[in-house]
Amino acid sequence: MQGTVYVNGAWVPAEAARVSVFDRGFLFADGIYEVAAVLDGRLVDNDAHLDRLERSLAAIELKLPISRGELAAAQKEIVARNGLREGLVYMQVTRGPADRDFAFPADAHPTLVLFAQPKQMTDAPAARTGVSAISTPDLRWARRDIKSVALLPQVLAKQQARRAGCAEAFMVEDGMITEGASSNVFILTRDGEIATRQLSRDILAGCTRAAVLALAREQGLRIAERPFSVAEAQRAAECWITSATTFVMPVVALDDAPIGDGRPGPMAQRLRALYFEAARAAQ
Repeated sequence: MQGTVYVNGAWVPAEAARVSVFDRGFLFADGIYEVAAVLDGRLVDNDAHLDRLERSLAAIELKLPISRGELAAAQKEIVARNGLREGLVYMQVTRGPADRDFAFPADAHPTLVLFAQPKQMTDAPAARTGVSAISTPDLRWARRDIKSVALLPQVLAKQQARRAGCAEAFMVEDGMITEGASSNVFILTRDGEIATRQLSRDILAGCTRAAVLALAREQGLRIAERPFSVAEAQRAAECWITSATTFVMPVVALDDAPIGDGRPGPMAQRLRALYFEAARAAQ
């Protein structure tokens, strides 16, 4: 925890950044967050991230305390103030501090926090070797399309994955994979179809997911937005996950069963390269 943090309009050293213990984000997880990647010192897919932030806020009847333009300017400034070349910008909006009561307070003012975090992403060692995943029951609430700060089920799933020596946990409901604990999941079937779960309230509409699907369609690849099971993922030719901080990450084993030949496949590598190319061209 270092660098400069934005807290309710003030730029403060990370070690001095404070939010009230009466903040409803702390007491009730009454808030929304968003994460945007930074490549070469510039934000990636940022309009999509801000769109999703606004959708999630609207879903819980919460408004940004500043304009969207002011927020975008604050994102750029935090990148500059922290000298960030590669990593992420985290944003969180909560309903703000108020007396503890379940119903919305009449006079609370939203809390807005931003911070920057360096992370090696373009040359991540895991992208060269691939990562492993486990499957676990999806214990989350029914509005997974809202990017809520209430992440305890994902925390527990990630911890279970870590204990198993894996990087991700695939959430499973009614026998089908919904998504990863912090990612969307794709497979390439052995007959050449790219499959990923269709959008609904069951999953988060990933910004990187949308960008990768658009790139795949531009390449004329065959795509199906549909559910698939753990067993289908295990017998797939390839599997990968997408997120703002992993981009396209090959998954080479699920529940100790190798996927494909147990190495990153050509389709995942191709889409990863295309994503970087498109992200840099858009800057």
